[in-house]
Amino acid sequence: MLLATMPDPHYECEQLALANRHIAEGEERLAKQRHLVEQMAEKGQGTAEAKRMLRDFEAVLEQFYIHRQLILDALARG
Repeated sequence: MLLATMPDPHYECEQLALANRHIAEGEERLAKQRHLVEQMAEKGQGTAEAKRMLRDFEAVLEQFYIHRQLILDALARG
């Protein structure tokens, strides 16, 4: 039998702070990668790998946003 547990607000707040930090760092990495792709394109360099990494960064950042929303939902249910 599984027991439902109530979210621990203190723990969820810590997790929210961590998620927010991950998002901020991810947004910074994404901006740097976009800038790098632009610079490479301006110099006529191949951008395929840099663009692939950019898409990967975008996908990871999207997961960070989803994770943060799950934490916010848990806090709202509090």
